[in-house]
Amino acid sequence: MRIQYALFILMAAMLWGTTGTIQALAPEGVHPIAIGAVRLAIGGLFLLLLSLGKIHWKGWPLKGTVAAALCMALYQPFFFSAVSMTGIAIGTVIAIGSAPVIAGLLEWGIKRKVPQASWWVSTAMAIAGCILLFTNRGSVVADPRGILLALGAGASFAGYTMISGTLVNRRETLPVVAVVFMLGAFFLTPFLFLYDLSWLMEVRGAGVALHLGVVATGLAYLLFARGLVKVPASTAVTLSLAEPLTATMLGVFLIGESLDALSWLGVGLLFLGIMLLVGKKGVDSDKDKRQMRSA
Repeated sequence: MRIQYALFILMAAMLWGTTGTIQALAPEGVHPIAIGAVRLAIGGLFLLLLSLGKIHWKGWPLKGTVAAALCMALYQPFFFSAVSMTGIAIGTVIAIGSAPVIAGLLEWGIKRKVPQASWWVSTAMAIAGCILLFTNRGSVVADPRGILLALGAGASFAGYTMISGTLVNRRETLPVVAVVFMLGAFFLTPFLFLYDLSWLMEVRGAGVALHLGVVATGLAYLLFARGLVKVPASTAVTLSLAEPLTATMLGVFLIGESLDALSWLGVGLLFLGIMLLVGKKGVDSDKDKRQMRSA
């Protein structure tokens, strides 16, 4: 059954991949950090409504919940600030590309779980593909502060993934994700007072916010957390690299963007790296079944 959980992660990443295309439809002048704060608030509220009557506070893992919420809240300003300082290309590559490595190191250092050889190979392929994919995207500015913020974004996502994996193995998935996101949205509340939110009153702005909050955040992270029940954090973060792959394909086929030869090579490497990891999860599942039968 492990391959099923890997597919949950992939579906989540594909939904995340729609954010760039949808944000392009937002009214002009909307600040990216404002969008990040709004999507987290709407996503958290959506999940909270779904989990009404299912949250039982007795024995709730408070420390882990606060830590996961902080990681999710920090990712938004870290990532968007990094991109504004370094450009889309280098900011995205460092943030997204560093997350699998950081997740693997965290898993190794904290859980004493060494990633398998297949993870190293598939992760290296996927990160190389990600780098090639963004060679023709935006400007590149070697701003040390921006690079540190991008690494902070990668570490935040890796930390969220590892902590959430522990939480969903102790409590039901939906209540955990709902509480984490509502708390994360609370941490980002100050940003809602720093930026103009009048765009939410427009039909197009409201539609963008609802898609980002309900589909690309609420539903996506619910699927992601469901996958974390059986998928290790290091593997989940590598599989989440399907996000830039999806975003690129939407850009090519819906918006009419063009890619050069190196970027298409990057697409191929990303796809192969992800498929290698999904295939390995399927092999592991078959091995587990055979071991259970023999027992």
